[in-house]
Amino acid sequence: MNITTTIDGTSARIRVRGEIDFDTLPPLRAVAAALPPQVSDLEWDLTGTSFMDIAGLHLLFGPATSPACRTTVTGLGTQPLWLLFTASETDPTVFDLSRLLPDIAPAGFRPAVL
Repeated sequence: MNITTTIDGTSARIRVRGEIDFDTLPPLRAVAAALPPQVSDLEWDLTGTSFMDIAGLHLLFGPATSPACRTTVTGLGTQPLWLLFTASETDPTVFDLSRLLPDIAPAGFRPAVL
């Protein structure tokens, strides 16, 4: 596993290369926990991640570095995206993809009728 962190003001990007499972979860959480307190936007770049098991759900939907930290994810491959959609279909209130993927409407969203 290769983890790269980039910080620009109040934004941080953590780029992960390798699989996310329960063996790699502790170092990923440690990297997120070590972010400076001024970070209010965290982006997980999973471009180099071809496999993610339930540990990835714990990482992405677990407690953020701080309650005010907005977390998003980019670069999702086929299998990690499938896992997120499956989790969301199972329990959309717990696995709210609109929190992680800004282009997805929140659960229960209904567009206005014109």
